Amino acid sequence: MKSSFSFANGNCVDVELDGYGGVVVRHSKHGANGTGIRYTRGEWDAFIAGVKNDEFDFDKLPLGPFSRAL
Repeated sequence: MKSSFSFANGNCVDVELDGYGGVVVRHSKHGANGTGIRYTRGEWDAFIAGVKNDEFDFDKLPLGPFSRAL
């Protein structure tokens, strides 16, 4: 499923069930066979709860250790 907020310029994220009780998230530019990240149902539920609670608004995100590697 692609978000209804995705745009034609490639800012698209696909989300689907993996058939084993988890969720797979991937960038749609990589297509259905592209590499995705799998989350368990519990991980997904916790993430969605955080999204609904505005915990992941862009301006609230901390600068993490991964930023040094990019």
